[in-house]
Amino acid sequence: MRSGPAPLKKPDTDESLLDDPAVYVDLRRLMGLETEGRLINFRPPFGHSSQLTGHHKSRLRGRGLDFEELKHYQPGDDLRHLDWRATRRTGKPFVRSFTEERDRPTLVVCDQRMDMFFGSSLNFKSLTAAELAALVAWSAFHSGDRVGGLVFNDQWVETVPAHRSRQRLQQFFATVVRHNRALHAQQPGRIDHTTLDQVLIRCLNMAHHDHTICLISDFSGIGESTLRRMRQLSQHNNVIAFQVYDPVALNLPQRSRVTLVDGNLQVPLHLGKKSIHKPVADFLKGRLARVADLMRKSRIPLCMISAGEATAGQYRRALAGRAGGQR
Repeated sequence: MRSGPAPLKKPDTDESLLDDPAVYVDLRRLMGLETEGRLINFRPPFGHSSQLTGHHKSRLRGRGLDFEELKHYQPGDDLRHLDWRATRRTGKPFVRSFTEERDRPTLVVCDQRMDMFFGSSLNFKSLTAAELAALVAWSAFHSGDRVGGLVFNDQWVETVPAHRSRQRLQQFFATVVRHNRALHAQQPGRIDHTTLDQVLIRCLNMAHHDHTICLISDFSGIGESTLRRMRQLSQHNNVIAFQVYDPVALNLPQRSRVTLVDGNLQVPLHLGKKSIHKPVADFLKGRLARVADLMRKSRIPLCMISAGEATAGQYRRALAGRAGGQR
């Protein structure tokens, strides 16, 4: 697996498909999600007393990053905070009060593998993941966090270090767009398949503690080794999982003909046959259930995001549910 950054080739496909807003995303679209993202409250599900508190104003008074006010000296106040200029001017002791601020960078992990390049109704999963990554990034940015991310396809992972600037957000979005628009149905067979374990190892190297990490994927290829790394990652960080799925996984059509593609291998299936429909439906539902089970074991909040619905509304409901204690 290459670790990038590396140039991505333009898809060898119909030009009209590249303009399909249900299949591919562009930079203007992701930048334009700022309005919706900033209106969605992005806060870690921990109180101020937790060791996993993020970049949000603490109720603790002390020596911090932000000066808050001058106040009259009270017995017990730290004499090191005396403001000598104000004290000399008024003849009464004044001390400086600060609001402590704790820094929690946010890393947004966006899956753009070929498994994500599928859609049966509104959008492709890869496009929904790209939109969700932008919404999470904008929400975290407007909550005062430094934002960066990881974007991965079937061959490599690209990283964008966390920083509090619009330029860094644009760099992250541009990376998502390049990976997204490189996906195409004629993509050659995989040589070095990027696994979630490899991506989580990269996260562990970047986020040693006190990060918020948002994993956006369909979690194809998740296993027990992934579970161990998620537990390790969540030990000192706040991890949230967003599973992007297609509605067909929950309601497989009774009469349809589909073609399953894996690299260069294509297998046509007639879903009208009971002997085929039931095993395929059980497999798709079972994969969703397996991800949910592993997340429960990891004690990581899981938010389900359908590619068959508008992304922003689902994201808003998912965070509202977490804030309300539903997860």
